[in-house]
Amino acid sequence: MAVSALKPNPAMDALSARLSGQVMPKSGAWAKSARADALARLSATGLPARRDEYWLFTRPDTLNQPIPKPAAPFDHSDEDPIFSKVDRVRLIFTDGVFDQAASDDPALAGVEISRLADGGQVDVHWAADLYGVLETRGQKPVARPLATLNTTFASDGVLIRVTGKAAKPVCITYRHADPNSDVLLHHVIRLEPGADLTLVENGAAAARLNTVMEVEVADGAAFHHVRAQGRNHERRAATHIFARLGRESIFKSFTLTVNGALTRNECVIEVNGDDAVAHIAGAALGDGAAGEFHHDDTVFITHDALNCESRQVFKKVLRNGATGVFQGKILVRPGAQKTDGYQKSQALLLDGDSQFLAKPELEIYADDVACSHGSTSGAIDETALFYLRSRGVPEEQAQDLMVIAFLAEALDEIEDEAIGADIHSRLESWLQRRRD
Repeated sequence: MAVSALKPNPAMDALSARLSGQVMPKSGAWAKSARADALARLSATGLPARRDEYWLFTRPDTLNQPIPKPAAPFDHSDEDPIFSKVDRVRLIFTDGVFDQAASDDPALAGVEISRLADGGQVDVHWAADLYGVLETRGQKPVARPLATLNTTFASDGVLIRVTGKAAKPVCITYRHADPNSDVLLHHVIRLEPGADLTLVENGAAAARLNTVMEVEVADGAAFHHVRAQGRNHERRAATHIFARLGRESIFKSFTLTVNGALTRNECVIEVNGDDAVAHIAGAALGDGAAGEFHHDDTVFITHDALNCESRQVFKKVLRNGATGVFQGKILVRPGAQKTDGYQKSQALLLDGDSQFLAKPELEIYADDVACSHGSTSGAIDETALFYLRSRGVPEEQAQDLMVIAFLAEALDEIEDEAIGADIHSRLESWLQRRRD
């Protein structure tokens, strides 16, 4: 009997090619164990492929390939760095390498901060309880192989432990200088009971970026996260946030994306403590005239406690062939009564060439809940536009005013007023420069 040829496996073929160019970082006992476990898991799953359910809308090819596509660094000389008016502690990475000379003294934040490159080489560290742990938990029911790749090979990142209220926000700035840079960074953040931290991130970081952030928010703690992903037109990024929430804790994350050939932001939240709150929001502006723009927000929130709240609010403004994707799920486990889950994804399409692809999901196994989801896409409201123009506002300026109003609900999720005001002013100035 003839034996048929084995069917090709794109996920495994991609993994084999990618692993050929990777180097395992030097590690102490705890990091070596976590990396070995991650490599075993990665070898079992392979890298993402187009046939995978949660990659149907986004091609993973350029995120998988051994060598990234080059990306020219963007000239930011036309403006001050974002968040520059916020009193913060700066931690700067250039093409994935920590720049100590350009960074502030981490002690100014009033929290414990170290580098993965240092902490990962000792045999005992508090991060051992979290590094790769939340990422592993986030692999079910949906595999996230790029995050597993990161846990295996990330050579640096920040390890932050907060025991009280941070004296200042911590700002991680990613500078992109090498057109061929390929960066993996892994951050671990632990907020002890009652702690409070604001973390901001900004910058494009690399031609291709893969980040993982694991966040444990203990009972009564609050974590506020705001991220601006840089204006580089050709960059590609896959980011992952894995968080676990304790009783009466707060987790809020907002991401602003402007430009970028391909961005995939994944957020996986476990709400495990009663009366916890989780908010994830984002605003994206994409213009295909400046180059390819594909932006994907993929969110999975699991409710496994009483009387908890979650919000997903994502707004995208797309033009000239830009593509936006939203995949969001709320899972309510048995016993998670009094859950309040809210999910909203909307796209404003400024022409007929752009598209918005959405897959909102609810999976509920409790009977006393209030969960809803809504997803819409459409053009500028012509009646509102006519009203503004009849009041003497030029058409392009009127359109920009409506764009800002459309994004407002997502921007309102930013807790810190100074950070929110900075982002709002940046959006206005970017839109004005585009008009000019």
